[in-house]
Amino acid sequence: MAGLNFSPGDKVRLRLALKELDGVVLENAQSEVLLLKLDSGYNVGIPKENILAGRVLKKFVEDKKKFFLPKPDKKLKSIGLVVTGGTIASKLDARTGGVAPLTDVSEFANFYPEIFKIANVKKIVVPFMTASESMSSEHWLKIGNSVEELLNDSEIEGVVVTHGTDFLHYTSAVLSFFFVNLNKPVVLTYAQRSVDRASSDANLNLQCAAQMALSNCAEVVLVGHGSTNDDFCFAIRGTKVRKLHTSRRDAFKSVNDKPIAKVFSDKVEFISGYNVKHEGKVRGDFSFNDKVALVKFYPGQDSSILDFYALKYKGIIIEGSGLGHLPVGEQGNDWSLKLKKHIRNGFVVCITSQCIFGRVDPFVYSNGRKLLDAGVVFLEDMLAETAFVKLGWILGHYGWKKNVKEKMLENLAGEINEKLPIM
Repeated sequence: MAGLNFSPGDKVRLRLALKELDGVVLENAQSEVLLLKLDSGYNVGIPKENILAGRVLKKFVEDKKKFFLPKPDKKLKSIGLVVTGGTIASKLDARTGGVAPLTDVSEFANFYPEIFKIANVKKIVVPFMTASESMSSEHWLKIGNSVEELLNDSEIEGVVVTHGTDFLHYTSAVLSFFFVNLNKPVVLTYAQRSVDRASSDANLNLQCAAQMALSNCAEVVLVGHGSTNDDFCFAIRGTKVRKLHTSRRDAFKSVNDKPIAKVFSDKVEFISGYNVKHEGKVRGDFSFNDKVALVKFYPGQDSSILDFYALKYKGIIIEGSGLGHLPVGEQGNDWSLKLKKHIRNGFVVCITSQCIFGRVDPFVYSNGRKLLDAGVVFLEDMLAETAFVKLGWILGHYGWKKNVKEKMLENLAGEINEKLPIM
């Protein structure tokens, strides 16, 4: 049907040959197809030639409503909030059908009123707004500086950082090294589904994050759904957490460690040990060297890849086999020869496992011993992502290069467990 006068965001009713459809018109680059978001939430593309008639039920009007932060409640303690983007800081865009960033931090009060009943949000800092896959060490440093500022405010009990999910565990790990000796809680949280969806996890995550920020736990932790239900969250140590599902609300799990606490919207129940709050200022250690890489070994991978990384980088984390093996003694692909050459020239090589749980061990099989003899550092039960940011942080310190192995194997922020818990 020619001449459909619809604009993105309009609520419309279309008449097709056998039925009528109601939905919201979405932006679409294909001019011959009308993209519609149905009331069910699903999107459907309809060739315009199949539309017999249509009319606008409700014209799209851009929401220009002003939002205001609530007045502080003197009965409540205060927290600081660092907003960096991601789904938790997004809302549905009626014109595209996707989510878009909140345009004003005061919109948090509109979408998340419950957090303001738990604590006074004394200060909201927005160092940037971006998806987590677009972050770099520059973004981590900006988050670190924002967190440091809030931690050193005597009226603030703890800090909540909202963040995109996909690379959240990198940020939780790097903040753990930036603030090895914390004075207050630093709590990262997220949303798998935006707040305007009925199945959103955002509200409970944020409420539990606020409760954790008011606790006596001076750790960097990630707080998120402990199950697929809206019943409780886990607080997981920042160096021992990983996203293990693409879309479930309980996507983040503790790896080789127990959660620090079970957190509800009205209380915190600690289930393992933690560092406690203390008086005094905190100073972040924001050293970082970007010349590090994280590489997964795969069967048949040529050891010449080490020549590339040794030329351009200072160090590398390799995800080896279960116990941390790489090919040695194999005709034409003996990794130990290349490793020994580059390590002798100052290149740092560390090994973690491709397995989620367990630890690497060079002493079970002979090829592990050969890698150890070549100078490879085996990183116990450390997660690969944690190892990556730890190596960048260590190499960022002038004068630490001679002690990289010792520093990588020093348990600074709970990243290494001598005895793994029964999960």
